[in-house]
Amino acid sequence: MHRITGQAGGDSLIEMSPTDSFNDDMNVYDQRASSSTGSLQQGQPPIDKQQHSKDSVFFRDGVRMIDFVLSYVEDKDGERKQERRRLYEANLVNVGLELETEDKSESDDGKTYFVKIHAPWEVLATYADVLKVKVPFKTNDIPDNSEMPMNWLSTPFRLPEHIMHPQPDYFTAPFDKSKSDFFLIDNKDTFFSPSTRNRIVYYILSRCSYFRDECGDKDKKGIKRLLNNGTYTASFPLHDSRYWTRSKDANCESDRYSLHKHWARFFCFFKEQPLNLIRKYYGEKIGIYFAWLGFYTEMLLFAAIVGTICFIYGILTYDENEWSKEICSEEVGGNIVMCPLCDKKCGFWKLNTTCNSSWQSHMFDNVGTVFFAIFMGIWVTLFLEFWKRRQARLEYEWDLVDFEEEQQQLQLRPEYETKCTGRKLNRITQEMEPYLPITSKCARTFLSGATVLLWISLIIACIIGVIAYRLAVYAAFASIMKDSATTHIQVVGPYITPQLATSVTASCINFVIIMILNLMYERVAVWITDMEIPKTHLEYENKLVVKMFLFQFVNYYSSCFYVAFFKGKFVGYPGKYAYMFGSTLRNEECDPGGCLIELTTQLVIVMTGKQVWGNIQEALVPWLMNWWGSRKARNHPESLYSRWEQDHDLQSFGNLGLFYEYLEMVIQFGFITLFVASFPLAPLLALINNIIEVRVDAWKLTTQFRRPVAAKAHSIGAWQEILNGMAVLSVVTNAFIVAFTSDMIPRLVYMYAYQPDGEMNMKGYINNSLSVFNISAIPLASKPDDGESPSWYNSSITTCRYRDYRYASGHEKEYSHTMQFWHILAAKLAFIIIVEHVVFVVKFFVAWMIPDVPSDVRARVKRERYLVQEYLHNYEVEKLKIQLSQNGHTDCSCTPMIYPSIPKHEVLSECL
Repeated sequence: MHRITGQAGGDSLIEMSPTDSFNDDMNVYDQRASSSTGSLQQGQPPIDKQQHSKDSVFFRDGVRMIDFVLSYVEDKDGERKQERRRLYEANLVNVGLELETEDKSESDDGKTYFVKIHAPWEVLATYADVLKVKVPFKTNDIPDNSEMPMNWLSTPFRLPEHIMHPQPDYFTAPFDKSKSDFFLIDNKDTFFSPSTRNRIVYYILSRCSYFRDECGDKDKKGIKRLLNNGTYTASFPLHDSRYWTRSKDANCESDRYSLHKHWARFFCFFKEQPLNLIRKYYGEKIGIYFAWLGFYTEMLLFAAIVGTICFIYGILTYDENEWSKEICSEEVGGNIVMCPLCDKKCGFWKLNTTCNSSWQSHMFDNVGTVFFAIFMGIWVTLFLEFWKRRQARLEYEWDLVDFEEEQQQLQLRPEYETKCTGRKLNRITQEMEPYLPITSKCARTFLSGATVLLWISLIIACIIGVIAYRLAVYAAFASIMKDSATTHIQVVGPYITPQLATSVTASCINFVIIMILNLMYERVAVWITDMEIPKTHLEYENKLVVKMFLFQFVNYYSSCFYVAFFKGKFVGYPGKYAYMFGSTLRNEECDPGGCLIELTTQLVIVMTGKQVWGNIQEALVPWLMNWWGSRKARNHPESLYSRWEQDHDLQSFGNLGLFYEYLEMVIQFGFITLFVASFPLAPLLALINNIIEVRVDAWKLTTQFRRPVAAKAHSIGAWQEILNGMAVLSVVTNAFIVAFTSDMIPRLVYMYAYQPDGEMNMKGYINNSLSVFNISAIPLASKPDDGESPSWYNSSITTCRYRDYRYASGHEKEYSHTMQFWHILAAKLAFIIIVEHVVFVVKFFVAWMIPDVPSDVRARVKRERYLVQEYLHNYEVEKLKIQLSQNGHTDCSCTPMIYPSIPKHEVLSECL
């Protein structure tokens, strides 16, 4: 064998000659190169559709498996594209792949050609060696002691054993083509799983060129470029059967059918996921995602239970809510006249008009809120630490322990190889490899960062626009509702207030803006990441993750941050109100019941809306597109609707399919951790959504999408660091929400230090928390217009109240903050410092106590490394003995000194 190009490095493919052999006793495809292209020629008779199975995943000979399919149609630019296809397919044949073309007359639409690709054993073995694919060499002999006491209780949640463990457990080692008889090769056709086969074929397709040697245009390379310029319309590996029935071919395992039956149906929501089967069929990358999603959903169950208990506590202590009773009573709330909440269009109002919102606020703003905020700080640490252990176990079970190095050194992106014309010596491999000059890299990074900042600025501008809407529309709602215009509406009428109407409509508008900006930014993020030319697939994804998450973080959470930490904090007081950027729009005030209920409203609308919209978009859109795309096949049931045509009519999952799934879940994770103190039911909503999400994702993968190209991943990648960062930030945000957004600290300070009777109760709190202002001192520009104040207001009312701690008119420190204000501020800061330190200490202690890798996994990894070394040593010794005996040294039976016998304990100590 020899190289197509004379370059070293990852951009060269290995050309197979017909005489290449892999050991004569291992080669079953002897001399098939002459028949490797099975294109349908003009003189060839058409296929008998009655004999050709609709679910066939083999060539016409019924022996060679179809590992990949390319499709194309002829168009106006046919000559150039035809020449590209001819060169590309010829180069594929040169590297050993076998092709068979289905003429357009055999397709259902009468215009699509299908090129079926088969990778023979020689090609698979060669590239398995190059990619260091791990394969079995010995059955696992470590007993499984994972049986739990009372294990029978989990029986209803289990799946059949052949579904959970479709393959035996083996010790594995990187494949070495020169040592083929070292591995457990029973059947070469099934030795490499279908996911490994299509991963190898895609590796070749991504690096194969479509130029003549004399042209030397190195940029003309890879299936992705051919798809972009329309030479091919699609490329995909085949599903192994239809999802609703098993394949009629006995050689087909029908894993797709098994996954749909035991995993993708909604009524299996209480069952465990068949992770090993998912990994076998779709590859490790998709398997890791569903393992993480399943584990996250399981952990949400505990958070949802505690959150629901805290919410129930708020309902049960409803009648003990002394401050709400005062607000609602005619004696207190009915006699307190409040200052106008906006200029001109807002009149004076009585405190008891906020009775309902005060009761609603208590369900979320109570002592249970503090406990739940602390609990969630510890829960998120337990979730992340236990996931590390689960991930470490999967890394071992799925042969991903040493994958990081492979990913960095071998998986160069074809786009990087073609666009980087410079070459430099790799100090590790001592081979010339492409590289991007530092000046070009800095310029591209700067442009990328500036683009991200520009879009984040656009989000902030939109949020400011929504805030301006809040300020402007509140006055309109207040004017409309001054005479209780909504009370005639049944059920919900009495609960509608100007504050609630403004908050709900602003939240809905904000949600629509979020969705629109998301759609626009997604394409920009992919474009600027492509422009940076990342070196590896892992680097590409990490760069895209950072860009998308920064944008989504600001997009989804900025409105919640505004309500939680800015609204009502910079209001001023009557006579000296603060205005937005010097305009006539007065800064918003919080309801006397607090801003927490508004934060809850904002959180519920954005979080629930995103989840509902996401599930509709994920399930309904692909189904409608597939229904429309396959309409011709439904109209002609007598025609042959082959396996490759069925899959061609499905949607493409794409390289970024999992990226958007992770992004959706991480944004949800932020909602249930960053702002959970305002809404204890957030984990419950997330749990319900995720139960549906797992089955929706499974359903669309098995029924609505083409089979994705298998890819390896040893972890959830950059998302792990993002989750860690959000876990730390969540402690800070929840401490600030309890301290500054809720009224918990002012109530406690009042009860312990300012209760006039010295009793441990909240009587008199409302009167204490409201300051007094002289109505005559209100500036003319702020006074209500004639007719805006209610009918009960008259000139005998000389003062109004507002939410703050300031001295009254006539005091020597008139309208400055009272000492109680500073006591409350000190208590808030002390609470934040104490809670943060306590939670962080517990978090770090828990993280220290829980090892990242389970002890049994660590032992298995060490034993596997020991066995690889020992077995390879014995293999080489036996191989050398055979060579010596064949050379006439039959009398020598001693172990050659070149391979001295090493005691087992020495081998073990070396590998440990």
